[in-house]
Amino acid sequence: MYVLPRGALWSELLAALRQARKARRPRSRGADRRGQIPNMTSIAERPADVATRTVPGHWEGDLIKGVRNGSTVGTLMEQTTRLVLLARLEGTDARSACHGFTTKLRDVPSPLRKTLSYDRGKEMAEHERLAERLMIRVFFADPYSPWQCGTNENTNGLLRQYLPKGTDLLGYTQRELNAIAHRLNTRPRTCLNWATPREVFTQLRHHSPVALGT
Repeated sequence: MYVLPRGALWSELLAALRQARKARRPRSRGADRRGQIPNMTSIAERPADVATRTVPGHWEGDLIKGVRNGSTVGTLMEQTTRLVLLARLEGTDARSACHGFTTKLRDVPSPLRKTLSYDRGKEMAEHERLAERLMIRVFFADPYSPWQCGTNENTNGLLRQYLPKGTDLLGYTQRELNAIAHRLNTRPRTCLNWATPREVFTQLRHHSPVALGT
């Protein structure tokens, strides 16, 4: 927010912002210090229909981190329907991320899990195992380019209302995370003509008996 209030008005305006930041975070922070992930496929190689959001089955993934980066929750967002899935992770390492994302996406019918786009966080080092288990193609954003997975970034901002910074995320059960995802998935969206993500996704699944996020 680029205005110049002072004192109490400044504090009130910051409190009204969804993420309560005083300034934008820089898009570039120097060299990538997170280490290299083997055999990454660039996001530039994704199918052209991903950008149109007209073909379902393309997901964005990320992590929300807890206090002192000691706990994490995996976030998954389907681009066409805006459906959100949350995965409880037992640790912050690549094996935990692979297991958590695999567990959640296995409940999604295979025609609706075509691709997964992710940033270059080292927690995705086991992306090849994930791709093999789920028969899904994994693509990686360019370094320090979070806007390339912008919908998931925005969703993470919404989720911070329920999973505040400084929280030990290991304290949340999978049932509690499902309930949080349900709140977002049952919120009408303008981009869906005021339908909810859950309603649209259910229609796409043709009333499959596999329960999702419950």
